[in-house]
Amino acid sequence: MTLRVRVTPEAQADIVDGRDWYEVASPGLGADFVDEVEATLRSAAEWPGAARVVDTTMRRALVARFPYGVFYVVDGGDLVVLGCVHVRRHPRVWKRRRPQ
Repeated sequence: MTLRVRVTPEAQADIVDGRDWYEVASPGLGADFVDEVEATLRSAAEWPGAARVVDTTMRRALVARFPYGVFYVVDGGDLVVLGCVHVRRHPRVWKRRRPQ
């Protein structure tokens, strides 16, 4: 069963920031970034347990071609995306987003 994907406002802002950064670096690369993030979300929704657990119930799925991780939790039938963060960012960036 494929889970429904819910993207939090913080995670949506992360994706937009990444897209904008890559688009400035190389026109068209921003769209490629979004495509890869969407592919990661589809895969995570289909196989939510496949990604590595990084903090209690939070998982990280790596984005192909880009040094980003999609951080999410499963809540019932939903895959709740908490962030899309560069892998070199300090862990406190995504840890502070975990559900209480």
